Amino acid sequence: MDQNPEQITLGDVTVTRIKEFYGSARMSPGQFFPDSPDDAWDEHRAWLAPDFWNPRTDECQSAIQSWLLRSEGRTILVDTGVGNHKDRPYAPVWSRLDTVYLDHLAAAGVRPEEVDIVVNTHLHIDHVGWNTRLDGRTWVPTFPNATYLMTRRDFDFWDPANENTTVLGRGNQNVFEDSVSPVHQQGLTHLWETTYRIDKNLRLDLAPGHTPGSSVLTLESGGDQALFVGDLVHTPLQVAEPETNSCFCEDPVEARATRHKLLGRAADDNALVFPAHFGGQGAAEVVRSGSKFAIKEWAGYSRLS
Repeated sequence: MDQNPEQITLGDVTVTRIKEFYGSARMSPGQFFPDSPDDAWDEHRAWLAPDFWNPRTDECQSAIQSWLLRSEGRTILVDTGVGNHKDRPYAPVWSRLDTVYLDHLAAAGVRPEEVDIVVNTHLHIDHVGWNTRLDGRTWVPTFPNATYLMTRRDFDFWDPANENTTVLGRGNQNVFEDSVSPVHQQGLTHLWETTYRIDKNLRLDLAPGHTPGSSVLTLESGGDQALFVGDLVHTPLQVAEPETNSCFCEDPVEARATRHKLLGRAADDNALVFPAHFGGQGAAEVVRSGSKFAIKEWAGYSRLS
């Protein structure tokens, strides 16, 4: 595995981190992870602070980012962040942003027209935002030549027409309408069911719990392996304490089972774990520690600031 501060190469696939935002999640550990053990944050302070937890303010730190993959001649974007100019009345921290995300994508050598595939690991507010951009008063696909891969389960669950009751309540309001529906109406989505093979190196599988249609992207190439796990893991504390869910998990029991399964797979197969929101160095190798897990080594990206 060759590394530099900007990009990691795994077999024949390169993985580049595209930052949208890094900073306070404006939630304390007790708010974000209400079932985390009382003493766990202090117990693991040495590696949670300062990248994932600010003890001075008692706020969690989080990254909003995409993973840019180049595989078999195609350009693949995993999750698309919050997006600009989106009206988020029940998530004001993410409302009407004006970030330089597309500049960061350009710095990695990619124009929106060159993206071939967009993977939305699930359809939460902070994973689909750059699916679209504002053109005058109309939301249009940001990546007009891409196929947007979404699970049918999440598409149906978050469609307001189905009137599902969700943990987020109104927290996902407007998201389907401005970030999902416009690309679907343009015929750019592929709604997959249980598994989907992108190419010889990349495969999508359902990983439900956080949302009904949450998914994991598996990379296998040249003896290297990686799991892009979306929000299955929000913080490294969930590696050490895999029973800990975030407050945003739709099915807590299923989320715990899926987290154990995938972290166990990562440990047994020596696969890097790429969560959606890790700041610091972004990805990690994990190992088993009794019935739990531990971080063996960070992936080697430069630390976000």
